[in-house]
Order: sequence, then structure tokens, then C-alpha cells
Amino acid sequence: MGQLIAVTEKPSPQAGMRRYEANRNLTGMGHEVFASAAEAIGPRPAAKLARNLLATGEVSGVRLYGNMITVELKPGRSGAGLDAVVRDLYQYWKPGMEMPTFEDVAPEVAPAAAAPSGDGGGAGGADATYLARVPAVLVERSRAALAKWKAAQ
Repeated sequence: MGQLIAVTEKPSPQAGMRRYEANRNLTGMGHEVFASAAEAIGPRPAAKLARNLLATGEVSGVRLYGNMITVELKPGRSGAGLDAVVRDLYQYWKPGMEMPTFEDVAPEVAPAAAAPSGDGGGAGGADATYLARVPAVLVERSRAALAKWKAAQ
């Protein structure tokens, strides 16, 4: 599951370099350079891709600009399979993986019962189903807006 990225390997004039073109933008308008996984911090697509490429052991550096990915290979490495790392960046489930069950998900916390105030705050006033479904902060905001409206009338 997840969307695969279409990746095309482009020729590079320098030995030991691989260039890939993806069908989606990974950096916006900025140029990003990663020499180690420690530099690839955060959830940004560019940082995540750099971490994944550097974790293969084939790569010593990654440069990204827009949808272009330039990979510097370690000496004596072929870079085989790096296009698959780029292609699978957004794939969060692969065949053979066990699907999560509902028991794996954290249990839902029951909302705290709000005391009915009787001031007509919201749809149905002090209706228990309304108070159970709507977060308390929104109920209070609704009551404040209703009081302000009534004061202006």
C-alpha cells in the first residue's frame, strides 16, 4: 500500500555518481545535501530518502533538488537497487508484511462527561449526546458565542 514513485535513472558524467529523476518534488525549491544519516533529521521526504539511501551501505552522499536525486557511491560499489529505495519511499506496506489489527491500535479514551449548564449552549442545549460527541472546548466556545450574540440583541 502507498504510492510508488516513478524513478528514471539519468546518465551521469562523473564516475561513482548516480542520478535519478522522480515524478514528484521532494525538496520544494531548495537544494539539500546529506553526507551522513545524522544530517538527515526530521520527517521531510528529502531527509527520509537520504536516510534510506545512506542505510544501504552503497552511498556516501546524497544531493536533492526538486525531483532530481544525485547519489555519490562509495568506492567499489555498484549502486544496484538504489532506484527501488527511491521508488518505495512512500510505500508503507509490502507483500508479506502482517497487517495491523484493531487490537494494535491504542484504546479510545472515553470523553469526560460535561455537566449540563442549562444555558442553551449549542444544538439541543444540555443534550447528553451533544455533550458526549463535541469536545468541551468547542462547547464552551459555542456557549460564549451564544452569550455574546444574546447580549448584542
